[in-house]
Amino acid sequence: MIYTITLNPAIDRLIKVKGTLSKKRTNRVQQIEYDLGGKGLHVSHVLTKFKIENKALGYIGKTNQPLMENILARKNICHHLLAEDGASTRECIVVLDDTHAGSLMITENGFSVSEENHFKLINFLNQFLTEKDIVIIAGSMPPNYTIAQLLEIINTIKHKKCFIACDLSGEALAAVVDKGINFIKPNQYEVEVLFQNKQTTLIQKMKELTRQIDYVVVSLGKDGSYVAHKDFLYQVTSPTVKEQNDTGAGDVFVGTFIAQLVQGKNLETIMKYATGCSASKVTKQNSTDFDVKEAESYFSSISIKKLGSDDYVIS
Repeated sequence: MIYTITLNPAIDRLIKVKGTLSKKRTNRVQQIEYDLGGKGLHVSHVLTKFKIENKALGYIGKTNQPLMENILARKNICHHLLAEDGASTRECIVVLDDTHAGSLMITENGFSVSEENHFKLINFLNQFLTEKDIVIIAGSMPPNYTIAQLLEIINTIKHKKCFIACDLSGEALAAVVDKGINFIKPNQYEVEVLFQNKQTTLIQKMKELTRQIDYVVVSLGKDGSYVAHKDFLYQVTSPTVKEQNDTGAGDVFVGTFIAQLVQGKNLETIMKYATGCSASKVTKQNSTDFDVKEAESYFSSISIKKLGSDDYVIS
């Protein structure tokens, strides 16, 4: 079983306006759509689309619980989300216009999670995890949620000997890296923050990370990614596509990467599917959609270059 954990879930409110979004004028709304928000929930949607059994864990606000559960049902997401009394799941407002120049996102902070619900999550993990499971923790931390609480989750999962993948940032990323997990996907800036006192190249930093992490993926946005595994490093370039909404593209990459990994695909195939599906997501208006066939059509435009040992040496 694959479990995703979204500590700070969201409801994406997608607002499409006519023409070009502009300040100091009335922007007329053409369409409003609600979609899943929160990285872990996005990853669950990807796994479900690949027909891989998974369950979404995390927290949800009781105030707007019916709306969120309606979206989860529409996306066929199996879940065990713990409801927080008197709280609302945060909204992320994503504004799109007719220019296809990308989206504008405005996010709420979310709600504070009670100690009771935190311990309910820990108890669930203790009760149901086995060493054959994969756990993916992705997204931001809720207000007042501590690094100690995050590490309690990580330690519980490590005690069960599960494969752990994390798509986190800031202090949370630094904390899980120190614990030694199996997969991370920071961007270039987030890697630099981890090594702010070391004057080494990005590639050398990735090599150092692979000493304790099996798969290190560094997102380069439209320029693709670097993927490091064991003693090998690859530079992956993304296909050029017509962008509508890049929200959720990184989550599609993570979900597809894990989906292909559990299906036993080789690393080159994994990278092509993850990159292609992420590119397909960018062409879609909402936060979760992507097309596998479209992704496969991009394969010939995806370049994977294996970097030599001279590129991959720590000085």
